[in-house]
Amino acid sequence: MYAPERQQEILRLAREGGRVDVLSLAEEFQVTAETIRRDLKALDRAGLIRRVHGGAIPRGGLDFEPDLAERESTAADEKDRIAEAALAELPDGGSVILDAGSTVARLAGVLPPESSFTVITHALPVAARLADHPGIDLHLVGGRVRHRTRAAVDAWALRAYGEVNADVAFIATNGYSLDAGLTTPDLAEGAVKRAVIGAARRVVLLADSGKFGAQHLARFGSLAGVDLLITDTGLAPEDARAIKAQGTEVVRT
Repeated sequence: MYAPERQQEILRLAREGGRVDVLSLAEEFQVTAETIRRDLKALDRAGLIRRVHGGAIPRGGLDFEPDLAERESTAADEKDRIAEAALAELPDGGSVILDAGSTVARLAGVLPPESSFTVITHALPVAARLADHPGIDLHLVGGRVRHRTRAAVDAWALRAYGEVNADVAFIATNGYSLDAGLTTPDLAEGAVKRAVIGAARRVVLLADSGKFGAQHLARFGSLAGVDLLITDTGLAPEDARAIKAQGTEVVRT
């Protein structure tokens, strides 16, 4: 395949998936990572994509948002490991906020049957996984439900979290970076995530390495406001050190 053909295919994949990464493209097209980086550089110069850490997103992609099924299937193994590692951060009793997001939903799905604490969530997938758990005192925050994420947003949700003082919040994000912080495509969803952060004494971010460097429209927090980031080993050691320099503990699993 000639470079122009490969670049057109890369652009198509970026527009369909919202993001492409260098290593996956190199494997798919059977070329070196350096060849893919040159392709991405050419597409970036043409104004068709924007390069981010480890890959690229389409121009205009700041508001791209994959649906729930796409999120569940993306980086599935990494998300499973992150969820397992997050079990160590659960309080013995007390209260937990579980944010909307596929990795946080995985955490809800692996809670041991002997778990016993209060869970507050505005995410329907999380609530569905915990509704029959015998040890969980489940509180479902209401509001307008976004079809794309199955999460409650707007005034009711914001008001409810304004009355909460939880021990720990496990939050999700569409992108995290040193300069832009925590971002998500939807402003209403971002407002609720910001409220979740303000409603907990400790904040744990569950985010795979593929989201590092990605930026979206709605900024809802900074990495400095996160106590612990649990991610996978795809996050480069130098990036982990830079995040730690902002005061955030980092676990790569």
